[in-house]
Amino acid sequence: MSAILDVAGLTVAFPGVGQVLQGVDLRLEPGRCLAVVGESGAGKSVLARSVVGLAGEGGAPATVSAERFTVTGQDVISAGERQWRRLRGPAVGFVLQDALQSLDPLRTVEAEVGESLQLRGMSRTERRRRVLQALEHAGLDEPATRAAQRSGELSGGMRQRALIASAIVSEPQLLVADEPTTALDATVAGGVLELLGRLRDEGTAVLLITHDLGAVARLADDVVVLDGGRVVESGGVDQVLGRPSHPVTQALLAAVPRGARQRPPVADEAPEVLRATGLHRRYRLPGGGAVDALDGVDLTVRRGQALGVVGESGSGKSTLARILVAAEQADAGRVELAGEPWSELPERRRRPRRHLVRLVPQDPLGSFDPRWNGGGILRTALKVSGGARTPEELLELVRLPASVLGRSPRSLSGGQRQRLAIARALAAEPAVLVLDEPVSALDVTVQASILETLTELQERTGTALVLISHDLAVIRQVCDTVAVMHRGQIVERGPVEQVWAQPTAPFTRALLAARSPLP
Repeated sequence: MSAILDVAGLTVAFPGVGQVLQGVDLRLEPGRCLAVVGESGAGKSVLARSVVGLAGEGGAPATVSAERFTVTGQDVISAGERQWRRLRGPAVGFVLQDALQSLDPLRTVEAEVGESLQLRGMSRTERRRRVLQALEHAGLDEPATRAAQRSGELSGGMRQRALIASAIVSEPQLLVADEPTTALDATVAGGVLELLGRLRDEGTAVLLITHDLGAVARLADDVVVLDGGRVVESGGVDQVLGRPSHPVTQALLAAVPRGARQRPPVADEAPEVLRATGLHRRYRLPGGGAVDALDGVDLTVRRGQALGVVGESGSGKSTLARILVAAEQADAGRVELAGEPWSELPERRRRPRRHLVRLVPQDPLGSFDPRWNGGGILRTALKVSGGARTPEELLELVRLPASVLGRSPRSLSGGQRQRLAIARALAAEPAVLVLDEPVSALDVTVQASILETLTELQERTGTALVLISHDLAVIRQVCDTVAVMHRGQIVERGPVEQVWAQPTAPFTRALLAARSPLP
C-alpha cells in the first residue's frame, strides 16, 4: 500500500539553535495512526509543523532537508508556500497545540472553521452545514451557538475542539494532530479519540503528536519515540509501550501518574486560607440567552491542603479560578482570603495582599509580556511580590535551565512555557496557589517533576493548592480532596480515594469510566 506520508532522513535546523530534528524517518499509510512521543523539547511539535510545511512559522526561518519527503504522493522536499497551501486543508489537516494563539480573536468560530471551504469556493449554505457538522463531530455542544462565538468566549477545551473541527472539515487524507486532547477532560478527550479512531477506520492517516500515553495506547497502531530530535525507538504500540527497550521510553512510562497520594488529608481544624460562598457567574451568549458558568459554588481551602477541581470543559473550572484570585468578579457570592474580605474589595485595597494568592493560567503564552524574555518576566515578578528567591532559583524549582532567562517565551516549547508560568507564580511565595491545568502541556517526565515540586513546596511551606485539571490521575496523585464540577455546580466532593472508590454522582462515574488506561 502506498504511504500518505513517507519521510526519510528529515533534518530541521534553526539559526543560532542548530539541528532540532536529525535524520527522522516516518512512514504512515491510509487507515493507520502513528503516534510520536517524547519529552518536552524533543522536537515533536517541530516535526508536526514540518509535515505540514510550517517548520519556520512564527519565528526564525527553518532549514529543512530530507532524503525523501512525500505527502499524499507529492514530493515536497523543495515545495514552496503555494504548493503547501494547495495541500493544507483538502489533503492535510493540522490541529495546532496552542488553541488560544491559533484562533483569530476577531473572527467567529464559523469563519475560522469554514475558511478552507471558502477558499475552495463552496457555497455559504453548504459551508455552514459542513461547519456545524464538524463542530458536532469534534464534541462541541450547541454547534450553532458555538459557531457564532469568538475564541475569547470559549473555554480552553472548547477552543481546542474548534481547532479540531477546522482540521477535519475538509475531510483530509492526512490529519496531523499536535496534542489534540491537551486541554480536554476525560469524557471529551475520549470522544475526540473516538472521532480520530473513526476517521482512521474510514481511511484517514492520523499522525498523533502527544504526551498522553493513555491516548497512544487507545488510538495508535505504531509509535515513534523522539529524544533530542532523533528517533530512539519505534514499533507497534504493544511492543513499545508493553516491552520498551530504550531508557527514554522506559522513563516516560515510569513517570505516568499512578496511585494515590501517600499522606493523610489535612485536618478539618487547619486554618482556612480561602473560602468561596454562593458564587454565581453568568455570561451572555451571541444572539441572546445566557449560560451560568457558576451556579451557587461553595468552596473551602485550608492551610496545607491540596484541593483538586475536575470537570468537563465548560463546567466553570477556569471561571472559578479567575474569581478566586480576583481576576474576575462574580455576579453574586463572595470570596474571603485568610478570613478577611477579598473579592468585594476595590483593587487598591487588594493589591498589598495579592502575593498571598497566585494563579498559574491555562494558556501561559497569552499571559506573558511579549517584550520580555524569561529573565525579565521572573525579575519583574520578584520585584512586584518582594520574593526572596533569584530567577535562577525559580528556574531550578521547575527544572528549567538558566538559558531560559535569555529566551523569549515564544521560542520555548509548550512545556517550557508552562514551567516558566509556574516559576513566575512561585516568585511571590504565595499562601494559596491556584493552578489552572498546570501540567496539561507537559510530557509525563516533566509533569512528574513539576508535581513533585508542587507537593514538596506544599509540605515544606504549608502553601495550599487549588489544582484544576482534566487529568484524573494527576488529581489523585497530588490532592487530598476533590470537588467535581458539572454545568457550573459542584456535584460531588470529598477525600480523593473515597470519591474514586465510591463515586455517587453520575457525572463522576462517567469521568472515571472515560479514562484511557495504559496496556
